[in-house]
Amino acid sequence: MHDFFRQHRLLLAPMAGVSDEALRTLCREQGADLTYTEMVSAKGLSYANEKTRHLLHLAPAEDQVAVQLFGHEPDTMAAQAAWIEDEMGDSLAYLDINMGCPARKITSKGDGSALMRDPELAVAIVGAVTAAVKHPVTVKFRRGWAEGDETCVEFARRMEEAGAAALAVHGRFAEQLYRGRAEWDAIARVKRAVGVPVVGNGDVRTGADAVALVQRTGVDAVMIARGAEGNPWLFAQAKAALAGDPEPDAPSAGERIDMARRHARLLFERQGRNIVRMRKHAMWYMAGLPGAAVARERINACVTLEDFDRVFDELLECIRDHEARG
Repeated sequence: MHDFFRQHRLLLAPMAGVSDEALRTLCREQGADLTYTEMVSAKGLSYANEKTRHLLHLAPAEDQVAVQLFGHEPDTMAAQAAWIEDEMGDSLAYLDINMGCPARKITSKGDGSALMRDPELAVAIVGAVTAAVKHPVTVKFRRGWAEGDETCVEFARRMEEAGAAALAVHGRFAEQLYRGRAEWDAIARVKRAVGVPVVGNGDVRTGADAVALVQRTGVDAVMIARGAEGNPWLFAQAKAALAGDPEPDAPSAGERIDMARRHARLLFERQGRNIVRMRKHAMWYMAGLPGAAVARERINACVTLEDFDRVFDELLECIRDHEARG
């Protein structure tokens, strides 16, 4: 997959409840080379759960997408990976196995980063999935499970031996959740230890961060997660920085509100009444703007596209008043 990542250096991370079709559309427009679906439950797919299957839909701007699958049963993971491959065909870039999600509701069932505590089971899952599909299989994991106990290098070697075609590493321990800083040197240690491509993930919030991550670790690609929340422009900034060009200016307050409106409309067009999930996106777009504190209270009551537009109108008026006062 080295050739693949030479062409796809900037990736939008899989984020449950966040990296939906709307966000993926906006990030692709801003320069993301590839996006991931929200993580998909193998067990949910096995029940033919439509709530799970809709996560596989491509956004209008996508020709391909990576699908991240989670679970802890090798046979179920393999069977559903094969079903995804048959269902998606050429629109599937590759299948990623989630061994990094630290959320308690995931790890308590033995899924996500809990698999880092059971390397033998992790090996069995990768082996079963790679045997069931023709597309490349990748694995995303963390620095380790317990804080202070770094296991990512040996874990990476095991995943490579099991058949993983590429690895994505987040530089925090699972027990850390998202506290503290991601340890990029741990990602560098993984990169030196394996022969397959390595994707670096954690604390990329500016174009300069993307460049620093590559220079410090030697990773083949950069994965952006929380930095893109309310900020799809980050991909344009990172793309310019990686190319050695000046980064585009940060968006103005008006541009941020305009993008939030567009995001809301995309969500409404694709998910209808489920537009309430726009609430958290709206909070991210508004962060730090004049009047955001009052607007946040109003956003939490929004249930329709018109509700969101009214709040955005009021916030924009507040911003203009603030600017007029100097």
